[in-house]
Amino acid sequence: MDDSTQQLQQAQLAAILGQDPAPFETLISSLMSSSNEQRSQAELAFNLCKQTDPDSLSLKLAQLLQFCPHSEARAMSAVLLRKLLTRDDAYLWPRLSLATQSSIKSILLACIQHEQTKSIIKKLCDTVSELASGILPENGWPELLPFMFQCVSSDSPKLQESAFLIFAQLSQYIGETLIPFIKDLHTVFLQCLGSSPNFDVKIAALNAVINFIQCLSSSSDRDRFQDLLPAMMRTLTEALNNGNEATAQEALELLIELAGTEPRFLRRQLVDVVGSMLQIGEAESLEEGTRHLAIEFVITLAEARERAPGMMRKLPQFISRLFAILMRMLLDIEDDPAWHSAETEDEDAGETSNYSVGQECLDRLAISLGGNTIVPVASEQLPAYLAAPEWQKHHAALIALAQIAEGCSKVMIKNLEQVVSMVLNSFYDPHPRVRWAAINAIGQLSTDLGPDLQNQYHQRVLPALASAMDDFPNPRVQAHAASAVLNFSENCTPEILAPYLDGIVSKLLVLLQNGKQMVQEGALTALASVADSSQEHFQKYYDAVMPYLKAILVNATDKSNRMLRAKSMECISLVGMAVGKDKFREDAKQVMEVLMSLQGSQMETDDPTTSYMLQAWARLCKCLGQDFLPYMTVVMPPLLQSAQLKPDVTITSADSDNDIDDSDDESMETITLGDKRIGIKTSVLEEKATACNMLCCYADELKEGFFPWIDQVAPTLVPLLKFYFHEEVRKAAVSAMPELLRSAKLAVEKGVSQGRNESYVKQLSDYIIPALVEALHKEPDTEICASMLDAVNECLQISGPLVDEGQVRSIVDEIKQVITASSSRKRERAERAKAEDFDAEEGELIKEENEQEEEVFDQVGEILGTLIKTFKAAFLPFFDELSTYLTPMWGKDKTAEERRIAICIFDDVAEQCREAALKYYDTFLPFLLEACNDENPDVRQAAVYGLGVCAEFGGSVFKPLVGEALSRLNVVIRHPNAKQPENVMAYDNAVSALGKICQFHRESIDSAQVVPAWLNCLPITGDLIEAKVVHEQLCLMVERSDNELLGPNNQYLPKIVSVFAEVLCGKDLVTEQTASRMVHLLRHLQQTLPPATLASTWSLLHPQQQMALQSILSS
Repeated sequence: MDDSTQQLQQAQLAAILGQDPAPFETLISSLMSSSNEQRSQAELAFNLCKQTDPDSLSLKLAQLLQFCPHSEARAMSAVLLRKLLTRDDAYLWPRLSLATQSSIKSILLACIQHEQTKSIIKKLCDTVSELASGILPENGWPELLPFMFQCVSSDSPKLQESAFLIFAQLSQYIGETLIPFIKDLHTVFLQCLGSSPNFDVKIAALNAVINFIQCLSSSSDRDRFQDLLPAMMRTLTEALNNGNEATAQEALELLIELAGTEPRFLRRQLVDVVGSMLQIGEAESLEEGTRHLAIEFVITLAEARERAPGMMRKLPQFISRLFAILMRMLLDIEDDPAWHSAETEDEDAGETSNYSVGQECLDRLAISLGGNTIVPVASEQLPAYLAAPEWQKHHAALIALAQIAEGCSKVMIKNLEQVVSMVLNSFYDPHPRVRWAAINAIGQLSTDLGPDLQNQYHQRVLPALASAMDDFPNPRVQAHAASAVLNFSENCTPEILAPYLDGIVSKLLVLLQNGKQMVQEGALTALASVADSSQEHFQKYYDAVMPYLKAILVNATDKSNRMLRAKSMECISLVGMAVGKDKFREDAKQVMEVLMSLQGSQMETDDPTTSYMLQAWARLCKCLGQDFLPYMTVVMPPLLQSAQLKPDVTITSADSDNDIDDSDDESMETITLGDKRIGIKTSVLEEKATACNMLCCYADELKEGFFPWIDQVAPTLVPLLKFYFHEEVRKAAVSAMPELLRSAKLAVEKGVSQGRNESYVKQLSDYIIPALVEALHKEPDTEICASMLDAVNECLQISGPLVDEGQVRSIVDEIKQVITASSSRKRERAERAKAEDFDAEEGELIKEENEQEEEVFDQVGEILGTLIKTFKAAFLPFFDELSTYLTPMWGKDKTAEERRIAICIFDDVAEQCREAALKYYDTFLPFLLEACNDENPDVRQAAVYGLGVCAEFGGSVFKPLVGEALSRLNVVIRHPNAKQPENVMAYDNAVSALGKICQFHRESIDSAQVVPAWLNCLPITGDLIEAKVVHEQLCLMVERSDNELLGPNNQYLPKIVSVFAEVLCGKDLVTEQTASRMVHLLRHLQQTLPPATLASTWSLLHPQQQMALQSILSS
């Protein structure tokens, strides 16, 4: 920058920050200017002031705040000051002189006293709270708290409200700093809530109390505030009695926050609190908004399961009242003519906001309280609705059934007869909206109560749906019947569907030719689903159906038919997959031509065709396999484009008054992150997710054929492992990682890698594996964590020794992290189980959550197994580091699954590292021996397998334990239920381990007893891997004429021959090589044994075995 520019800037700054207030006021008003040019000039000048003279700038803002007559400028300076004093990267406070700091603190407090404009007072309170949260904990503002207590006890409502606004924010930011003043705060809160005549003050006090309670970590501190609850509730009831519903709604919103975060605070007075809320919900004289909030409060309490498990189930009388309120809300529905004309999509013609709140709350209530609580209430209330003459009541009962099905599925499945009859009787109701609701209920129940409903009631449900498709005067009913067929068939086996296909397919073909687009679309989706569920049974309808589908694809070209054409693509591709490529090949070519021409055309952004087309291409690829390769050049460019879509994001500050305008816009989703509110266009995310899923499909289906695209796809998908806006996108990216590596590896192996060699695979692996590990570190969702671990494991199996030590180190560090995080989640659940109202339903829920946790441990075990198999003894230093994390998993207090995983990891180490692993025997063998008799069969199986491994490789270290090992194995083998299906794997592995002891420690056992005992257990037929090992061992011992095996005078020979016979006649019990050695041995015996011995040996076999052996030996 040259001197003159610099002089100019300095002059400008001097003017702005000089004595005359005018230039500074001009700067502030330019910052608020609507002209971009003017605003960015002003921002440059402002930032320059901030860098060069923060003291003068801060004081100028403070003076403006104090003396400027224009309220906009005062408001702006409060906001700017708050931003300067926020503790972020540009935190200014420490750069200010002590004198400036002290002036600013006193000016802010003076402004709070003098400012009259309410919105500015609120901004001032924000600025004070922001500054205080940074300096109060270090005692940097000793005057503040005395000032606030003074405000609260003053007689100015304005000052009282300001003090409470600041208390509320400080509780959020630095609550622990306020805890020493808990007694004074309690007094102040009680006094204001109890006696202030001003509603604004009461709401501010309520807000402060609720925020303060949330920052108290000790329950005894929280309990000191119990006596405020009646006064808190009175704030609400007084506002209602005074007809001040706006205040009441503010109070309700605050109480809902309390119910969600500290439900147990309400527990002692639950009956009164919930009673008052239900009274508000029942009061028809109140505004809907108020009643809906009161209901939201009760539902929020029911949903607060993690913090107050089981609490609401203790109040059955209230649940029944709430259910009745929600049922009455469902009656608020008009018979709108638009519903009957069925011209438009609006399914919800005639539905009111009461109706939709009622519907949503029934669903949430059932999910949070479960079937044992809700089904009795529903059984009590719904029959009266079904018996009433008004159609609205019938309709409400059917809608309610559909809404509670998801949460009550376990209990409803036990009463299926009653539920299904209730719904099917309404298929013949005179009012079409009731018939629609009955069909809707069957559709929902098919999803929530499947496949039980399908298996037990197909003979009643499918004919009912088929006849509903004939309701020509009511096209909306017909269309809905078609979509219920879709729900029904999604959970259905081909065998159940097959007998009904003639009737259903012919009806759907009639509907395809209907004039109403809604009906045609419903028919297309149903056909697609029926084809998908009936698979090859659909072949006989192919010739009848396909011409109609192709006609729609080709002819439905104008804008109003876009969805119809899109659904025809879906239907064609699913039908093609169902019937297979031989039947579909010719039509497939024509369909591809149409899709290719569409692909090239310009489409509008909201056109559904794109996402349907992406999915159709992928299904066509699955159907045609490698024959699809020529089309990839057409398919991939737009697919990559969709996968690379940037999310359409709008960011506003969470407390801004202008909420994102489209808050009721279906296509926008809003998330609040810290103090930012992020609005995202969901259609973009869905298209992106679909595209990512399709990329994964292609890589999986085409294997090495996908190689040419890896260079473009990998850099597209790897960054999406951390795409936190949408879970589906992350899941798809995760699944694709091993597929990409596999494709590259196969291409190199098969020589179709365009001249690339193994170093390319290493390069790809070095890109993918660290990215997966890093994403795992930040992944918030347990289920996706498990998928990521699974993907890491697959990648390790594919890359094997290409993975370098640095990557192994980062994987091991991440595993420590995963185990630690998982253990702490488990501890939290155990804490929840200690809650006062904990009950069996909550126990079920925790069990389900813990099962998901096991999935994570399972994957950890798999990865460690892969690393041990790949690196053998070189991995042991890492194993040593992990042992402090793994050893606790052997504990009796751990779940069977954790114990099993810990044992498997040791088994892998012993088996893969052999001599190098002997140093661990002292630590782990005692655990292993004990686990051989664990009550869980999977744990037993892992333990006895491990004993076999140690017997094989443990040499002299194992020798002293042979006796105990034998007695442990004996218990497993001789158990009366040893061969039951759940125990057979443990039994087979115990037999195998016994064989290893016979083979490697013969000198330490009474072999004349033990070897025949082992032979007596053969053949083993459950664990096919062990079966091959054991039967080969038997064969080897016979070839060596093992004396103890053959017995004195060859007395065990008949048993050996019968084992050979069973093994050779069985399925997959022996390798081909061993089988031919057995046949060779049998022929040899045939020739060398005395005829009498031979005859007695044969006579011990079943006639079938004799015949089978004869044919094997003679061939």
